[in-house]
Order: sequence, then C-alpha cells, then structure tokens
Amino acid sequence: MRKGDEMGLGYKLAYRFKITPWVTAGPIFENQIQALLDPLDVPPGKVLDIGCGTGYQAIAMAKRGWQVTGIDNVKLALDKARSRARKAGVEVQFVHADATDLEHAVGRGYHLILDVGCYHGLSDQDRVAYVENVTAVSEPHAALLMFAFGPGYRGPLPRGVSRSDVERAFEKWKLVTDVDADIVGLPRAIEKVDPRWFRLVKN
Repeated sequence: MRKGDEMGLGYKLAYRFKITPWVTAGPIFENQIQALLDPLDVPPGKVLDIGCGTGYQAIAMAKRGWQVTGIDNVKLALDKARSRARKAGVEVQFVHADATDLEHAVGRGYHLILDVGCYHGLSDQDRVAYVENVTAVSEPHAALLMFAFGPGYRGPLPRGVSRSDVERAFEKWKLVTDVDADIVGLPRAIEKVDPRWFRLVKN
C-alpha cells in the first residue's frame, strides 16, 4: 500500500470514528487564511478547496463572496459539508474527487487554490500529479495557500514538507510567503511538527 493510500484510509477511518482534530482547527485557520489573502487585494473569484473535509473553509469563503468548489475523497466528510452549507445558506459545489485527478472533476479557471493539510501527506508520486493538476486548473497569477507540517517521520501521520521541497516541486509557481501557523487553541503536540503556511503565486 502506498503512503497516499494509507493516508486516504486513515482519513476515512478518522471520520468514521469521529477522530478529527483538524475540524476543530476550522475557526482558528479562518482568520489566518484571510490575513494571507489580504495582501493580494483581489476581488473574490473561483476558489478550489482541496481536501475540504466537512467544508468549514469552503463555507467561510462562500460567505465572503467566492465561487467555491470543495473536493475530498471521503464521502462521509462531503455529506457533512453539504449539510453544513445548506444550514449556512450558501452555495458550494462539493465533489468526490482526488487531488491527483482534478481537471475532469472540477474544470479549470480557478483564481485561488486552498490546501489545508492535503499536499503534505501525499506520496512522492502523488505530489507530482498534484502539482500538474493544480497548475492545469488554475489561472495565470492564481494563488495557492497551503498549510503543512514540517518534514519528519511520524508513522501514519502526514510526513510534512519543507520550503525547499515546495520550491522544487512547484516550478511554475513562485513561493512568496512562508510563515509560522498560529496554533493557539490546538493540541500542544502540533508545535513539534513546525506547522506553516505557504503562499505561492502562479507565474
């Protein structure tokens, strides 16, 4: 079983047994995402939320006027996301899809890609496909906001990614921001994995 397959199975089991600490992080990350977007000073457009889970960030972006598509490979999470969107009174397209096979599932034309913890758990092979797909579906000068752990061996947990890993992989993008993530309110153990926000802009 590939690392990416293990991660996928792990997320499915986590949602099934309600062991989902990243859901708690939704409100915490919302302000950080907005702070990273503010310098861009662009009007809301099309945003793709990769690994959207139960839809917290997708719904928050829709409330700000963005046209949002969220993808995840866990159907249970997507069911919860659709229910939350209905209750919030916003329209979000939630799609059961894989981050390594995007174009036929979600089309092109995205101005912003949001990734809160997807890329850093992928295998090397899947990372290559991810970059190709994200580059294909995004507009010129699109932005990519990525939350990721720093690199390290953690068994079934995401293996993380370094700044240099990101710069090498995203050859057609420019890394413009690399900052510590604010983890106030999250488990203290998160401090040990060097959580970061990367912001890239497509050339």
